[in-house]
Amino acid sequence: MTAADDGVVGGIEVLAFGFLTLVIGALLVANAWGIVDAKIAVTAAAREAARAFVESPGAGIAAQRAEQAAAETLTGHGRDLGRVTEVRVRGRFARCARVTASVGYSVPAIALPWIGGLADTTVTGSHTEVVDPYRSGLGAVDPSLAETDCA
Repeated sequence: MTAADDGVVGGIEVLAFGFLTLVIGALLVANAWGIVDAKIAVTAAAREAARAFVESPGAGIAAQRAEQAAAETLTGHGRDLGRVTEVRVRGRFARCARVTASVGYSVPAIALPWIGGLADTTVTGSHTEVVDPYRSGLGAVDPSLAETDCA
């Protein structure tokens, strides 16, 4: 062993390991942000769907307007409509009725470059609105609704 070899026992492999750890960590953070971003998008889509439903001019078109509003919101957030798993509105189009819209979207849990997404996860969001109690053209309040629904 010469004096030039002093201290060179090993350690060069740590650079490769550190680089891989950095790359994998960055991918994990990016994937976690993708799920958070999808949650923001589906929550906004559910909110807009519920609002479109309760503000529709009539019961016949309310569900269609809700689905259209959800689709427009997801498109506005840059989401692919082919990955939407559900757009559902529960409730009736009646004065003081509670209407809940739910939107589901499939997101890859692990997205890798050149490989694509692996292990899809469904992210859901929901929002509840009340049909306006003072709205004209809807008739009397349905007696089956709870008193707290219509204040």
